[in-house]
Amino acid sequence: MTTPFDFLKLTHADDWRSYTEHRFVRELAAGTLPEAVFRHYLKQDYLFLIQFARAWGLAVYKSRDLSEIRQGLDNLKAIVDVELGLHVGYCASWGIAEADLAQLAESKATLAYTRYVLDAGMSGDLLDLHVALAPCIIGYGEIASWINQQAFTRHDGNPYGEWIDMYAGDEYQGLVASETQWLNERLAEVDASRLQRLSTVFRDATRLEADFWQMGLDLS
Repeated sequence: MTTPFDFLKLTHADDWRSYTEHRFVRELAAGTLPEAVFRHYLKQDYLFLIQFARAWGLAVYKSRDLSEIRQGLDNLKAIVDVELGLHVGYCASWGIAEADLAQLAESKATLAYTRYVLDAGMSGDLLDLHVALAPCIIGYGEIASWINQQAFTRHDGNPYGEWIDMYAGDEYQGLVASETQWLNERLAEVDASRLQRLSTVFRDATRLEADFWQMGLDLS
């Protein structure tokens, strides 16, 4: 049975595949991604997380009931109180100091995707915002699972193994399942014209996520 979220992915299958099976992802899986490319990605991902926190703050504002407010607040607190600290620590293991992160300028790819997400939420409703965030939230989980299924993936001694394990792990996969369920329940309630508009949001956000991968490769 095709779920509403599956419909979005199937409608834009080429864009979804270009994102989830991007050259950046393949080289990361094989352990051949240049370290300078990964470090650039890590730096920009720090800035992305800050904007991601703003998006969940917007989700709280756009919420219609207490359960949605709690969901948005929980995700906001998780990023601010946990994920940013973990990311700073992970960056430090790659020789990137927290003081350097604070001085970073956003790349064009970071600006494009994060502001698109915020605009989708501001101009639309909570569902628009979640659909714009879906390529990141759900996509990272699918990417990690896909990586672990590939014959070319280097499991032993891969410098990016910790990154893969984090997104393939039970905690993150649980988040993916929860977000997918939330989207399927809300998408099932919309009519065909609304679903088409949301499909466009999903397509554009997916393309912008692929550009985020490409950002680091363009440096090499």
